[in-house]
Amino acid sequence: MDFRRRMTLLAVTVAAAPLALVGCTADGKPGERRAEGRAAPPELTVTPSDRTRDVPISAEVGTAVKGGKVTSVRITDDKGTKVEAEPREDGSGWVPATPLKPKRTYTAEVTATGDSGATTTRKTTFTTMPESTRPQITSTLYFADKRTYGTAMPVTVAFDPPIPKEARAAVQRRLFVKTNPPQPGVWSWVSDGSQVYYRAPEFWRPGTTISVRAGLKGLPIGKEYVGDSDRRATSKIGRQVSLEIDNATKQMSVHRDGKLLRRIPVSLGKPSTPTSSGKMVIMEKHQFTTFDTRGSADPYVVDVEDAQRLTWGGEFIHGAPWSEGDQGNRNVSHGCTNVSAMAADWLMNVTQVGDLVTVKGTEVELNEGNGWTAWNVSWDRYVKGSALPVPAGLGPSPTQAPHPGAVAGGSPVPAPSVRGG
Repeated sequence: MDFRRRMTLLAVTVAAAPLALVGCTADGKPGERRAEGRAAPPELTVTPSDRTRDVPISAEVGTAVKGGKVTSVRITDDKGTKVEAEPREDGSGWVPATPLKPKRTYTAEVTATGDSGATTTRKTTFTTMPESTRPQITSTLYFADKRTYGTAMPVTVAFDPPIPKEARAAVQRRLFVKTNPPQPGVWSWVSDGSQVYYRAPEFWRPGTTISVRAGLKGLPIGKEYVGDSDRRATSKIGRQVSLEIDNATKQMSVHRDGKLLRRIPVSLGKPSTPTSSGKMVIMEKHQFTTFDTRGSADPYVVDVEDAQRLTWGGEFIHGAPWSEGDQGNRNVSHGCTNVSAMAADWLMNVTQVGDLVTVKGTEVELNEGNGWTAWNVSWDRYVKGSALPVPAGLGPSPTQAPHPGAVAGGSPVPAPSVRGG
């Protein structure tokens, strides 16, 4: 069995670019020649090169082989302790399972084996840099551990300040996703660099396990910043649930496993504060919250129950007993989807963070990045947001995917800014 396949990297990347580590070494022995009648050993290059200093703590052991494949990698620190590492799927390197320590010396011994059985071993020793004094870019992983999410749940990483274009490829190479059963996807950046999403061409299959690693701690990001943290999370995908809201009929259709469960009258945003049309994802759920818009052009403070966030700008689905006479008839909200108190309570027991919500027929379109907008564009447009090459042949199947969604509760890291209405 292929060694690389047996040692599949816990975190899957979407591209096969070479490692961005400075320096390389073949560490070949002078005068090394092939004995007559024997097959040539494979050519092996390992990075960082021997005796390299000031290596970032995000460093990986890069491997390039001609005429064979890597069959053994052992990384140890200056105390002889083994450093656990996992191979990249494209074979370009081995990624330590946790960031390296600053001002420490590490040794990597790599062996490659050719088809004939001949082997080549290279050893490199390098020293990491002191603790960085550069400012950190704050990253937030909106994918929590041990949750159950809806089938439209994109893995989302947000950045403050945003990542500049020239640094996105390096950051993207440190974002890893593995799915079981396999359902490969692509990372795609919001144009301003404030968020990056990972999703497959189609909605996640119910029962899929998704493992994520954002290995950004100590990663040089441009000339000014470094990454702030190394985070992991593993969660599952639940049943398929989706909500479809039609402004023309003022009705919400709730589907589970492709079947209509219920239609609910709604009141959407009035003309001065319209609801966005587009494909959104439930971001968080609150049994009770307060909408506070003091300081805005239309200030108010109101307590609401059973609220489900759809956008960063403050569009929610929530119970609104004050507008029940308008629901199904006319729009009176500040941009939210108003439903009755009973309907809102029922929805909270049906929906899941990560369920798709489609709104159509309103006066304005959903803006890119206003929420988790990974599904609001076609696949062809979505993949243009990747900073790395996209695997050939990856795309939607010709058949229509069923309605996405899942059941039960749960919420990722609370999102900022509550507008509501």
